[in-house]
Amino acid sequence: MNTYLDVVCYRSKILADGTSPIMLRLTKDGKRKYISLHLSANQSQWDFKKNTPKRNCPDRDAILNVIERKSKQYREQITQFKVEGKDYTLETLVQRVENPVRQMNFGEYLDNLVKILKAENRYGYAKNVDELKASILHFRKTLDFYFSDIDLKWLRDYELYLRGRGNKANTIGIRFRALRMLYNRAITDRVVKRDNYPFNDFKVSDFHEQTMKRAISKEDIKRIIELDLRTVTTYHSPYLSLGRDLFLFSYLSCGINLTDMARIRYCDIFEGRLSYHRQKTGKLISFQLQPLALEIIDKYRKTDARQDDYVFPILDRRIHKTETQKRDRIHKAMKATNHALKRIGEKLDIPIILTTYVARHSYATVLKRSGVSTAIISESLGHSSEKVTQIYLDSFENSQIDEAMKNLL
Repeated sequence: MNTYLDVVCYRSKILADGTSPIMLRLTKDGKRKYISLHLSANQSQWDFKKNTPKRNCPDRDAILNVIERKSKQYREQITQFKVEGKDYTLETLVQRVENPVRQMNFGEYLDNLVKILKAENRYGYAKNVDELKASILHFRKTLDFYFSDIDLKWLRDYELYLRGRGNKANTIGIRFRALRMLYNRAITDRVVKRDNYPFNDFKVSDFHEQTMKRAISKEDIKRIIELDLRTVTTYHSPYLSLGRDLFLFSYLSCGINLTDMARIRYCDIFEGRLSYHRQKTGKLISFQLQPLALEIIDKYRKTDARQDDYVFPILDRRIHKTETQKRDRIHKAMKATNHALKRIGEKLDIPIILTTYVARHSYATVLKRSGVSTAIISESLGHSSEKVTQIYLDSFENSQIDEAMKNLL
């Protein structure tokens, strides 16, 4: 149904100066809404049949200008809704007109977004925004521009810049997906109009190349288990043992990453079952722990351990209290762990560099080669999106995942 606009002078309301307020009246679907124009007129100077100020109204020209300007804003927004094929209510219409796009440049928006994300403890997301910010600052030499300045030519120039710096297609894709996500968020936040959206003609999906497989065989996993760590180095390295245990625990536990492993507490384990929420997606994961995984947990268990203590000797509840402290500690542990795993891989002549990420790939690959349905453990665990993988895992009964994991060793 069409929306009708007209102007009325409220007869029933008399202001302190003896005038009556002038309002813009919107009518749609049998409903009405009145918008104050912050104007008023003496009733004797208003033509109620034509809904316009009489010629003897001293502020006639000014009133007509305000009426025309405000009416134009509403007519343009109604037209925009029609072009977009969107239905709307009067509330939506008023919200869109009375709360227009905010003037905020690209740098200001990113800085504000990072603050919000950190306040929400979404540090991974904040890090991606910071990395994009640094890349675009190097490209443009300034962040003092608007989202509406990012058009098709701008995107192509940024692509040429990234290629000129030797970036591979996947890395370029990461940058453009982050930029597209930011642009969509800026539209939602009313920082830029949807009309300016440049990604309809610039396909981010074009930036994809097949990456090298990062998985090892079940036989290599067994060699890692059986390796005498004393033969790896001539000096004592506590991270050799911890690194191997973390690698094996990840492999045996749905490819859990180090960030989530480090945060596991004893209270997350009940009757041999681990249940935790992933840091990245917030999704709940629950599965029966394999015998070797339980042995690894018992290896690090302290006699005086509390239920809120961390299982692995990475975080300490008495020391690492803030999110920043936890992230910094996990980052240091990841570097040391991967360095130790690299030494183990070299000792065993494993053809790829061993990291905790390899454990995640190997978990998916070994199950697939064992005939486990890809609907239960999706190949996208390392090739597309972890979020898609998690959706697959969450859609099945725990018993199905437990049964599938019996193929790991």
